[in-house]
Amino acid sequence: MDHGAMGHGGHEHHMGAVAGLPMAERADDRDGLRLDRLHVPLGPALPDWPAGLVLRLELQGDVVRRAEVDPVPTPSASGPAFWNEPWLRAMAGEPVTVGEAARRQCAAHLDSLGRLLGVAGWSDAAERARGARDSLLGGAGRDELVPRVRPLMRRLRRSWTLRWLLAGVGVQARGPVGGDAHSRLIAWLDAIEHDLGAVDDSERLPARPLRGPRGRVDTGTPPSQSLLDALPDLLAGAEFACARLIVASLDPDLDELAPQQLPGGHGHG
Repeated sequence: MDHGAMGHGGHEHHMGAVAGLPMAERADDRDGLRLDRLHVPLGPALPDWPAGLVLRLELQGDVVRRAEVDPVPTPSASGPAFWNEPWLRAMAGEPVTVGEAARRQCAAHLDSLGRLLGVAGWSDAAERARGARDSLLGGAGRDELVPRVRPLMRRLRRSWTLRWLLAGVGVQARGPVGGDAHSRLIAWLDAIEHDLGAVDDSERLPARPLRGPRGRVDTGTPPSQSLLDALPDLLAGAEFACARLIVASLDPDLDELAPQQLPGGHGHG
């Protein structure tokens, strides 16, 4: 019998193929067991998922051993990133009111909040957050919005179920995403309630600092780049079920990564 023909020369003791499909590799897990390593992509099109984001996860059992952010193709942009538009217009020297910026920031946080609540399974609350977002973008005034939004904020703040679900998830000691997923949720609620009080303010937006929904927009590095950079460390060691909660609690906006076409033909980023 020709052992070469049996494949001993190239026989794989660690990997094989069944019906032409490669088998998963094995490696020690964190408990010293040898488990299959599965390579699973997440994105770019999932419900309540940052548009365009692709993550490559290496799983052992239900634990994320390693995560990588796929290189993000630079999207084309015909104008400023939508959520940062008021601050980018201010950078270009256009008159922008405090109310315009507060309205856009409040809507952006409600958009992120709706995404996180949707992933957490709070569909009704997610829809209410999205409804308030749409009303804000449609020009609703403070007197109309406050009675709709504040009861939702109170409910989310007082929810022990949400605290139990999000506390300790995606913990980062410091930086723009410091704390855990629940503390990031509370930060959004604080910002939403603060900005609601200013949506009708007609004063001109100060020239500095220009801080959009995800951070400073005048530093040359898009705030969402820092969020993407934080993802691999936050996801490594997390249970798979928590991975989407972590991503939703950061909610990077990939539109920020495109070269920004500012009003007046100026470029940025």
